[in-house]
Amino acid sequence: MYPIHPIFSRSRQIEAAKTMMEYLDKKIEKLRCELAETEEEYKLMKTFLYDKVKPTQTLTNREIMRYSRQILVPGFGVQGQVKVRNAKVLIVGAGGLGCPAAMYLAAAGVENIGILDYDRIEINNLHRQTLFKELDLGIPKAIAIGNVLREMNSKLHFDSYVEQLTTENALYRIEQYDVILDATDNVATRYLLSDACVMQKKPLVSGSALQFDGQLTVYNYKDGPCYRCLHPSPPNPEHVQNCGDGGVLGPVTGVIGSLMAMECIKVLARMEGILSKRLLVYDGFEGKFRTLKLRGKAKDCISCSLICRFPSHLAA
Repeated sequence: MYPIHPIFSRSRQIEAAKTMMEYLDKKIEKLRCELAETEEEYKLMKTFLYDKVKPTQTLTNREIMRYSRQILVPGFGVQGQVKVRNAKVLIVGAGGLGCPAAMYLAAAGVENIGILDYDRIEINNLHRQTLFKELDLGIPKAIAIGNVLREMNSKLHFDSYVEQLTTENALYRIEQYDVILDATDNVATRYLLSDACVMQKKPLVSGSALQFDGQLTVYNYKDGPCYRCLHPSPPNPEHVQNCGDGGVLGPVTGVIGSLMAMECIKVLARMEGILSKRLLVYDGFEGKFRTLKLRGKAKDCISCSLICRFPSHLAA
């Protein structure tokens, strides 16, 4: 048997060393990941221990683990999660905007959600109303959304209102909730909802989507305007389009609906940067966002100045 040449022996040693280094590099990277996870858990526990929360407004261990990534966000913390959990949110409209908004609010830990919509699921809804399936056709949207969200969050208390918003029920429905979301697609309901929120002193997160475009703002928040402040009179119906007339791409409603949930969470947690007196405009075709400055409350607004009493002025 011939002896191994020293050159080949050295070559094998180098290959073995390289293999060992690769193994050690992977092991180091794994340990770094474990360390990062441990540090995150430590930060979370530190936040929970030292964040100033009333003894009666704490979170369970399960809630801490479930919402840990939210709690770690600067400016949100345990206090923000408690406020979100204890809040009541009403979503008017269970369509392309209402579906993503409801989903993200339930996932974020809002345990009291109401949704108001008289419509039933049709096949032309499915491209944008992604909480619904083909098997749901014909079911009231408000009920179908509740069924999905309860599976997502077992702590959720969900109220389904299979009815149209009218001057008879608007004040009563809105009174029970802290924040209202306008996810409708018709002008008359927008005026009615805005006026009712002014009367009940509720912030209104309002979104819209058409074709490639979307808009989002928060009305009646602190010194911000209501919808009627900016649009005193309804436009000519011939000049108004909705999804049924002009169409809409599904992802546009997903973007705006998700951002509606974001604004709602910020309002509930009393965070900064809320879209009051500002309008967010999304151009899905160009992939651009713009923020436009809006004026404050109008002195001659018939809703904010209470010149006329609800509901007599709502027919205007």
